[in-house]
Order: sequence, then structure tokens, then C-alpha cells
Amino acid sequence: MNAHTTTLLVIGGGPGGYVAAIRAGQLGIATTLVESGNLGGTCLNVGCIPSKALIHAADEFEKTTHFADGSALGISVPSASIDLAQTTRWKDGIVTRMTGGVASLLKKSGVQVIKGHARIIDGKTVEITGDGESVQRIGCQHLLLATGSYTTELPFMPFGGRVISATEALSPTVAPQRMVVVGAGYIGLELGIAYRKLGAHVSVVEAKDSVLPAYDVDLTKAVATSLKGLGVELHLGCSVLGMNAGQDAVRVRGANGDEFELAADQVLVAVGRRPRTQGFGLEGLMLDMAGQFIKVDDQCRTSMRDVWAIGDVTGEPMLAHRAMAQGEMIAEIIAGKKRHFMPAAIPAVCFTDPELVVVGLTPQEAKAAGMDCIDALFPFSANGRSMTLESKDGFVRVVARRDNHLIVGWQAVGKSVSELSAAFSQSLEMGARLEDIGSTIHAHPTLGEAIQEAALRALGHALHI
Repeated sequence: MNAHTTTLLVIGGGPGGYVAAIRAGQLGIATTLVESGNLGGTCLNVGCIPSKALIHAADEFEKTTHFADGSALGISVPSASIDLAQTTRWKDGIVTRMTGGVASLLKKSGVQVIKGHARIIDGKTVEITGDGESVQRIGCQHLLLATGSYTTELPFMPFGGRVISATEALSPTVAPQRMVVVGAGYIGLELGIAYRKLGAHVSVVEAKDSVLPAYDVDLTKAVATSLKGLGVELHLGCSVLGMNAGQDAVRVRGANGDEFELAADQVLVAVGRRPRTQGFGLEGLMLDMAGQFIKVDDQCRTSMRDVWAIGDVTGEPMLAHRAMAQGEMIAEIIAGKKRHFMPAAIPAVCFTDPELVVVGLTPQEAKAAGMDCIDALFPFSANGRSMTLESKDGFVRVVARRDNHLIVGWQAVGKSVSELSAAFSQSLEMGARLEDIGSTIHAHPTLGEAIQEAALRALGHALHI
């Protein structure tokens, strides 16, 4: 059995793990990263990046079908077709380039990458089984758990056959005629909308009474309207019972208790994700847990000295950019810097049609927290750039304290609003007030002008509405 030691051993090569390893390498910390699959984790391989590639392809194809009968722009496209096998190859090429880039960055930073399955012996020792059942033992001073999460499976509707997870949905060769999506959260709706634009008849079943139930109704109203316009069939307040005897339809119980079936060539189950805490010896450490998650403090320390945990395995929000920030912080703490994970806000983005962004507190959350706040929104129907993009639906909304105008939250829904998330987050991190945003010159014509106008409206003197 081979054996060596390292200062930092990272288990998991997803966004949190590889960022921690790269930053540690930059700081001169001897670092080893262990990953059983491809570098990049769920995000780069079967999550964030490939899903946005498929969404883009679906959007572009939908444009051509939209132009088939002519348009106000004067564009007419006689007919259009899509080769989904080629689309998947294009998507896979992007993934390959990005994962290859991660490998290059790790190598440049002096990180040793080991492909294999890790099993924790104790807080200082990990055993790795690689190809050909070769085994090596690695001793470390610091152990970082960045094992991520996996798709939740319904026990009465296991994956296989017609029932697929997001992983399979991201590599289509042909679009199904009829797809049933179980779950109207962001994963289900992002992929459901993409498949509808690719030509599938899509039905969405959701146990709650609204789409994107984690978000407030003012934001999701525009998404619900868009779904209706796209022809997506919604079954809200309904529960899935399983497949029928013929395995060609989903059995559903309606809000009034009646049961019916939805014919399906494919069933996409998107009901959430679970932290990956099993299968690598974690239980032997007997760490303090917070429900199903590993409990950590504001430095991502676990209950065992020099054992750290980041990302999805530590709880909500399960977002790649949260894991990245945590990973960078841990590397700097190990290097002797004073850091704490105390972000003013973590942006959340839904790449639906239209897109949706939430940073900080909504008006309802601010009120529930006992804060006296004002809020104001500026509609994209009054924004010139939105009009030129043929997208007048949606708005930007700001939430600020009434007494000193400190901004505590931003929300937006509309075309391409995901790109506004950086400005939203930065204003909260820098402690901006309404006057700061209102007096900042924003380029014209841009969607970003709606940010300034929302702040001005909260102050009582919006200029363009």
C-alpha cells in the first residue's frame, strides 16, 4: 500500500473542492484532491453548465419556430429542425473544455489530483481505492469534506426506464413527445421549459399551490404566465402516486382527491437533492450533524478539530457559488488569514423563462424579521432596452430600511436578469443606500437602468414612470 502525507486533503472535486484546492496551492499549502468522477462535480458535468447550454439551444430553436409565421421584426423562417444528438455533442464539448480547464488550474497551482474513491479512516487519514483496486493511504493535517449532493429519488418511482433524473435529461438524442415533470422547483421548470421549446408536450406536477414555491408570488407570477403561453400544462396542489401498470403514464392525485393519469414517454423527477454523507466513512468521525447536513460554524469548521466541510453537504442554500466562497475562505484560514463566512447575501437565480433573481430580503421577509422597510419596483415595460429585446414583462424591485435607506434586498424577474445579480450582491456587500444607487450613472440603454429607477422610485422621484 502506497502512503504519503499532505497538509490539506480535499475529498470532492466539485466547485467548492477544486476552488479550495486551487487557492490553497496558490498560498503554498501542500494540497491533495481526491475525486472519483470527473473534476467539476455536479455543476460542471451534469448541472449548472450543461443545463444552461441546453436552455440556450432550446431558446435559439424556439426563436426559429417563432419566426416561422413571420414576426414584427420582419424576420421569416420557412422551417426549422434540430439535431439533438449534435446539440448534446456541442454541450459535451463545453463541459470537456471547462473540466479540462479546472485540471489545468489545479496542476498550475501545484495540487496533486488523485482519481479514486476515498474512505475516511480517521480525521487525519484517508484510504483511496483507484483503478485496478490499487489502494493508497494519505495522512493529512487538515481534512476538507466537499462531497456535494445527489438527486433525490422517489421510492415509489425509482430512476430507470422512462423515469429519469436531470442527469439523463441533459443528454437527449431526441425530444420525447410527452414529458411529465415531477416538481415545479427551479430544476424542474428550467428543464421543463427547455423541453417544451424543443417540441415536447410538457406537464408539470407540483404538490404546492404555485410554481417555484420557494419564491414569492409577485416574482413567480410572470413565470406562471410564461408557462401558460408556452403551452406547459400545470397540475398544482397535486401529488404523484407512481407509474401505471403499463409504465406509460403517471398516476396523479388531484387537489380535490380525484385520481387521473398523465401519459408520458419520459418522466423527469426533480424533487430536490440530498447531501452526500454516505459511502465514504463519514459516520466514523461522529461529527455533529444538523439534520441530514454536517454542522459547521462560520468558518466551516466541523465539531472535529481540523476537519472542515463546505457546500451542499453543509446545508442550504445548495449553490455552487456558496461552495466556492467557502472553499476559498478555508484555504486562507489554513494559511493563517482571519476569515469568516458572513456574506451579506447569497444570490439565487432561476434560469426559467423569464429569469428570476433574489438577493437579500424580500418585502415579506423583511416584515417578518421586524424591520420597517420601504420597497419599490420599476417595470421593464418602461425600460427602453427591454423593448428592443421584445421583452417588456417583469421588473426590478428594491427593499430598503425606512429610517436610513440601507438596502437589504433586491429581486428581479425578466429576460436576462441573471446578469443583474452581481450588481445586486455588490450593493448589499458594500452597504449601499438608495441614494448611492439613485445617484450612480447607469449606462443607457441597458436593463441595469431599472436598478437605478427602482431606487429612485423608492425615494419618491422615479424619472421614467
